[in-house]
Amino acid sequence: MAELEKEKVVDVLNKILESELAGVVRYTHYSFLVFGFGRIPIVSWLRAQADESLTHAHQAGEWITTMGAYPSLHIGPLLDNHTFDIATILRESLQAEEVALNLYRDLLKVVEGRSVALEEYARQMIHVEEMHAGEVDKMLRRPGEVDTSPERRTGHS
Repeated sequence: MAELEKEKVVDVLNKILESELAGVVRYTHYSFLVFGFGRIPIVSWLRAQADESLTHAHQAGEWITTMGAYPSLHIGPLLDNHTFDIATILRESLQAEEVALNLYRDLLKVVEGRSVALEEYARQMIHVEEMHAGEVDKMLRRPGEVDTSPERRTGHS
């Protein structure tokens, strides 16, 4: 098995940590902006996503310290269109999930064939993020709409 490039791995893990911490802030903030008849289930879902992002941040931070490095104190970029529109909030969520997904894919690339445990962690997180992106995509569809479309993700027709 090839040797692990610790600096590269820690760099990606810190980016993941920052991205997941941004997710905690983003989903919590979004939960304050929901109004109307569907508020309760949507707020519950958003807060569950914030909790999941915090769990993911914990995992990344633990990997960083396991490797003998210092976890970042930064928070990743926060998307915010200053809107109360649920579809816009979901599209922003989908964009952020794609960023996180790409970070986990980056992690897999730098650990593949070098650390079984980190490979498994990266693969598990890719699975979780892909499933989550799929759920958000489904939430953006109109009832009865089955296929996915790039327009839905951007809000442009």
